[in-house]
Amino acid sequence: MTYICIDKCCIDMNVETIIKTDKKIPIEKRTIIHIELVNSKLNEAITTALKSYDISIQQFNVLRILRGQNGKPANLGTINERMVTKMSNTTRLVDKLILKNYAKRATCESNRRKIEISITSDGEKALKKIDVIVSKVEKELVHNFTEKELELLNKLLDKF
Repeated sequence: MTYICIDKCCIDMNVETIIKTDKKIPIEKRTIIHIELVNSKLNEAITTALKSYDISIQQFNVLRILRGQNGKPANLGTINERMVTKMSNTTRLVDKLILKNYAKRATCESNRRKIEISITSDGEKALKKIDVIVSKVEKELVHNFTEKELELLNKLLDKF
């Protein structure tokens, strides 16, 4: 049985209980379902943390990618390949960030067909605030694990 704790409230992650079955689930299938359930809870916790900033997990990820460019612009291809969750609507994500003045788009001077995307100072300021909240949630989500357990979990997940 696995527990995910958020704000001192533990969520029972017993696969059979959650999917309401009495049947024995083969370990391979149970493992995949378990990972999907944990992923859902993690996304839910981070989405809730981001809600007050009116930003999605994917938009947050794009902002972090743009910040990681260290002042150099990125193109859609660069953003796509660095996304944690691969998706086809990166243009729409960038458009939403531009509307919030968190990102800006410009045409490359040396190649007019290339669009360059950069984080704005407003985007950097918002990201600094968001980082604090997300970091707190991440720590709450894994607080039941020791550092050794987290290292082992990461090694096991690397096998995928």
